[in-house]
Amino acid sequence: MNILMNLLLWTTEMDDDMGPVVETLKRTGFDGVEVPVFSTDLRKWQGWSRRLDDLGLSRTAVTFCGADDNPISPSPAGRQRAVDRLRRLTDCSHALGAPILSGPIHSALNVFTGQPATAEEWRWAVESTRQVARHAAPYGITLGIEYLNRFENYLLTCTADTLRFVRDVGHPRCRVMFDTFHANIEEKNIPDAFRQCAPEVVHIQVSENDRSTPGRGHVPWNAFFDALRQTGYAGSLSIEAFGRRQPDLAAATKIWRPMFDSEAQLARDGLAFLRDKV
Repeated sequence: MNILMNLLLWTTEMDDDMGPVVETLKRTGFDGVEVPVFSTDLRKWQGWSRRLDDLGLSRTAVTFCGADDNPISPSPAGRQRAVDRLRRLTDCSHALGAPILSGPIHSALNVFTGQPATAEEWRWAVESTRQVARHAAPYGITLGIEYLNRFENYLLTCTADTLRFVRDVGHPRCRVMFDTFHANIEEKNIPDAFRQCAPEVVHIQVSENDRSTPGRGHVPWNAFFDALRQTGYAGSLSIEAFGRRQPDLAAATKIWRPMFDSEAQLARDGLAFLRDKV
């Protein structure tokens, strides 16, 4: 089982100063990295593909949508912007050499109406995602649909709805990405929730209840990894954590205090924890 490190702990933009970071992660023992893909510069991602190949690091891509490119915007133009951007980010994921593009790409992060999702918003999200999945198919890229907790999203906030969403999209390149942080908030039983969607899971983000070092909080890890073994999951795992290094992202993820000693400590200890579990 490949273990990756999500680079959102350091950056939302893969600039040259991330070179030493990925080199350190390779030396630490990671199999790959989960790369934040927001830039639509294909040459940039082709360059990173070569650098990661040289290091022998596998990769997945992760992104999210905002208010300006919301797949469930009431504006047809806004929904089209979302589809166009996600198609372009699929192109970029291909240039990066990432076989999976995951995230809450069904709707916008931290955008709310004050009401539950409507049937029309659901339909818009399904139609938008289906278009992106069709675009991803010739590349061999699979979309990993991530639900968020109720404080960050209102369209998909639990495993059951995410599974129904993926089935409504009805495309083999649209599957589930399971995040333990959100599951810890929204599910009554995390292992059972994983078992429910396991046949559709293409990627897992391992995230502690406080989004810091995995294994140091109260997520029921032993039971969760038992569920992975029982269902025969053999896909990738990535450590997802957040800190204060990026003020905008820290605000979006509600990180208000130091949660770990250093990024290097979190990566090192998180990897050791996962190696012990898998």
